[in-house]
Amino acid sequence: MARRRAKLLFLLCALLCYSLNVIAAKSYYDILQVSKGASDEQIKRAYRKLALKYHPDKNPGNEEANKKFAEINNAYEVLSDSEKRNIYNRYGEDGLKQHAASGGRGGGMGMDINDIFSSFFGGNSMEEEQERIVKGDDVTVELSASLEDLYMGGSLKVWREKNVLKPAPGKRRCNCRNEVYHKQIGPGMFQQMTEQVCEQCPNVKFVREGYFVTVDIEKGMQDGQEVLFYEDGEPIVDGEPGDLKFRIRTAPHDLFRREGNDLHTTVTITLVQALVGFEKTITHLDEHLVDISTKGITKPKEVRKFKGEGMPLHVSTKKGDLYVTFEVLFPTSLTEEQKTKIKETLG
Repeated sequence: MARRRAKLLFLLCALLCYSLNVIAAKSYYDILQVSKGASDEQIKRAYRKLALKYHPDKNPGNEEANKKFAEINNAYEVLSDSEKRNIYNRYGEDGLKQHAASGGRGGGMGMDINDIFSSFFGGNSMEEEQERIVKGDDVTVELSASLEDLYMGGSLKVWREKNVLKPAPGKRRCNCRNEVYHKQIGPGMFQQMTEQVCEQCPNVKFVREGYFVTVDIEKGMQDGQEVLFYEDGEPIVDGEPGDLKFRIRTAPHDLFRREGNDLHTTVTITLVQALVGFEKTITHLDEHLVDISTKGITKPKEVRKFKGEGMPLHVSTKKGDLYVTFEVLFPTSLTEEQKTKIKETLG
């Protein structure tokens, strides 16, 4: 009796382990991110998108992406073949292995993954195929960045609204239907599952949603430079979403004007200061002080350069220059005594 109980316990444990492995394993449909009732066209679209995304040329040195690419090709090899797909639907991967062992066409890794990719894309390169893929509209937003953020770096929170694909409620359209199928979870054990299938329409609708996007401003970014949010543009039903781009524009500043990597400012001095010199500092964008003092004569509209006090160059340790234009404030009138003294001093 004890032996029979031990044997029964062993069988139950083995069955449980087998069931957990089967449940944990990703199905080919899961790998391609399609439903079990997906049409051939839906499977092709899913493969196109994922194969381009995880192609080794696009992910050099990324072992996880290479593994994912192999799984995608393996799944597509089976699901794109009606005979293999039928066997897989009924008996799983074990059924495909038994079919191959009995002389039928095997399933999974029967072809080189690059051959699968090349045959699907007609010999086109990944770059050529990416140009052909259908994408939603790109969204470009002009983003006003302060001179301080462009000098020191910073971030801006921007409210973003876009269309999002959601399941459409209510009555199903086209050929949408519920399909019942059975999934084997162990020897002699099946789980009944129901899944909505639609071969001609995605049965979705667009819903407008809003959220905050944090845009990082890097030191020295120039007007016209763009910050890219990949696939965060407008979605499309049968393709990939477009991209979201924030185009940098420098906001006007009270003290400085930017020209490329240089800064310009204007400082007003008195006539006496222009003649005898002065001591003066100006506060920079990061609040450090720049000494613009002189002991000499300063002419009206004179421009002096202060090297290395301009904007930082993007992705560099170098900086542009600061140019200061001096405006001389002349008196509006002079007394006779003042005129006499000036004549005596300068005349």
